[in-house]
Amino acid sequence: MSDNDLIQLYSKQILALAASIPHQTALEAPQGQAKSRSPLCGSMVAVELCVDDDHVSAFSQNVKACALGQASASILGKVVVGLDQNTLQRGRDQLSAMLKENGPVPSAPFEGYEVLQPAREFKNRHASILLAFDATLEAIDAAKANA
Repeated sequence: MSDNDLIQLYSKQILALAASIPHQTALEAPQGQAKSRSPLCGSMVAVELCVDDDHVSAFSQNVKACALGQASASILGKVVVGLDQNTLQRGRDQLSAMLKENGPVPSAPFEGYEVLQPAREFKNRHASILLAFDATLEAIDAAKANA
């Protein structure tokens, strides 16, 4: 990977997102918890959440990932509260298609993922970018199982 590729990949927008991850305070009584890890790079996202009427009502995330994984967690963290599992699954599927199949940017409320389009070319980073969605969806399943 050339220096120019790295500069493009880790743009100022991506680094700003990585530096401003919302919802990093642990929840006192989460209903669901999950941790997702990318075996390729070691990135990890742990999520705690509460669900009310099938919608995320409280959310916390602990992100130990590359700048791209951090940026992805930041984008998701800004919109996750109030969303239901189907909407989150759609967002995850659309993000995966954007990265792996040169698909369009995910639809609202996930259009912020546009900034990660340059990561399409870096397949070794795709799993890290998807971690926040994966952990959130697993935590929702855990919350439903605990209900």
